[in-house]
Order: sequence, then C-alpha cells, then structure tokens
Amino acid sequence: MTDFRTRLQRRTVLAAGLAAAMPLARAQAYPARPVRLLVGYSAGGGVDAIARMLSQRLSTVLGQQVVVENRAGASGAIAADLVAKAQPDGYNLVLGESGLLIAQHLGGKLPFDPLTAFTPVASVAQAPLLIVAGPNVPASNPRELIELLKKNPGKFSYATSGVGTVHHLGFEVLKARTNSFIVHIPYRGAAQIIPDVISGQVPFGVVSAAGGLSQARSGRVKAVALMSTGKLPGAENVPALAEALPGFDVAPRLFVLAPPQTPAPIVDRLNEAIRTVVTSADFAQTAAQQGTIPAYLAPAPLAAEMKRESGEWARIIQQQKVTLE
Repeated sequence: MTDFRTRLQRRTVLAAGLAAAMPLARAQAYPARPVRLLVGYSAGGGVDAIARMLSQRLSTVLGQQVVVENRAGASGAIAADLVAKAQPDGYNLVLGESGLLIAQHLGGKLPFDPLTAFTPVASVAQAPLLIVAGPNVPASNPRELIELLKKNPGKFSYATSGVGTVHHLGFEVLKARTNSFIVHIPYRGAAQIIPDVISGQVPFGVVSAAGGLSQARSGRVKAVALMSTGKLPGAENVPALAEALPGFDVAPRLFVLAPPQTPAPIVDRLNEAIRTVVTSADFAQTAAQQGTIPAYLAPAPLAAEMKRESGEWARIIQQQKVTLE
C-alpha cells in the first residue's frame, strides 16, 4: 500500500509539473502563427497608420506576420472589447489610445474597465496636438492666447473633433489652469476644422500636429501652441503651452494591450519586440512623417501611466462639468 501511495504521489507531482510547464512551452514557441492587431478606427486614420507602421516592423522582428484588423466603432471600444474577451494566448492584441481611458468617466457604459480588463504590453507613441488660429486672430503664441481669453471671457470659441476627445479635454485643462472661458464647438470629425479656422467660422481649433503644421507653413493658419512638450521634427519653432503654463503636457498616447492573464513570457516577448521597433531610428523617422513621437514604455510603467492618465481625465471632467449631452 505504501509503494502504491508513493507511486501515486510521484505521478501527481509529475502531472502538476507538466501542467505548469505547458504555458511556458507555449510561450517559448510563441508566435507560431500570425498575430492579429485590432484597431478601433477606420483604415486610413492616424491610429490605423501607426498600427500599420508597427505591424510591418513587428512581423520582421517576431518572424510571424502581424495583421492589422480594423473594427471601427464606439471610439475604439468595439475592438478593445473583442481583445478583452479573447484567449490570452498573445494572438489577439489591440492598439489602444487615450480615448479608452476617458470614455468610462463620461457616463457611457463600457463593457470593460480599461485599467483591469487588459494586460498592458507596451506604449508605442504619442500624437502631439496643436492649437491653430485664423490669420486675423490676435494671438500667435501661448502667452498671447491666454491673455486674449482672460480679457474676453466667452467671446471666442474653439473647435475639436468631438466631446470627450483628448483635444477637447486638453483645452479644458487650459481653461481650468488659466481660469478663462471659451466656447467649445464639437465637430463630427477633424476634416472641417482647418477650413473653418481659415475662413473665420471659428477662431481656434485643436488638431493633430501633422495636419495643422502643413497649413501653418503655408500661412493659412497660425500655429499658436503645441499642447505637449515632446520634440516633434518640423515643429521646432512652435512654442509649447508649457512655456506659459509650466508642466502642461497633453497628448494622446497609443499603446498595445493583450487579454487579461496573458502569460508573462508572451508579454515579455511582445514587449521586447515592440521596444526594438519603437526605439529604432527608422520608426522615429516614419512616425515623424505621421506627426507622432515614439514613446516606449514597458508593461509596468505603462500600467502606472494609464492609471495616472485615467485619474487626471476623471478629475478634469468633473471639474469642468463635461458631459456627452
């Protein structure tokens, strides 16, 4: 009986050891087939462009094709929800952005909590935002902008691509920091903002740096201020809001997320591959053409940054009484 029990115990220990080793073995073989990178926006947009830049280079580093799949809708939440519910095997990822950290604070019901429903993999880039003004608006830099708003409460307006976007909330941070008031005009997208600023329909607009700088170089609009402090090639002569408001730094962040409980060895493999891509000179050069700045963060710092950013958006939404209505 004793020998039987001993053999049974050994078999139990061996089985447990094999079970524990299986995830590690799978991780060591990862990736063994193409990886899907979901994007919550339509093809051709800014997030999609970064996803394709990343996927092409990751395919080379990982030795397997990384396929971009667009699942547009609900400000990126549809794609994110699919990944949150996917198998934690590293073959379904999502390129998220700061909008995911905002939506839950605006009264909408997300099917997931962005801070707990994913495994952070790596931060990829930041997309600087630019405040532009019409040629006849008497403000050409951050200090003149702030002075104009404080002296003329409610007399000016600014356009963004929608309520609750980083563009919108970034300007709300500006208003809160300067105790000024300016009317927000939400557009259904960014395409019409620059033409309306040029024509004088709206005096100010918050747009992607890439889109605004090209128009500023032609003299059709004025590049008044960058909302972030990162060094963007081609924008060396554009002042940052931080010059007038120390510490001001607002820019959408793009990051890769995996399903919850994705094994650590797989996360490490993906993170190292993304780090290799994002810190390369080739990626930096191509990103600059898209108006973005490489911004790598490892999983733990990314998780901390997501938590910090989410809390900051919650605070400004409550302080400025921002609602979707």
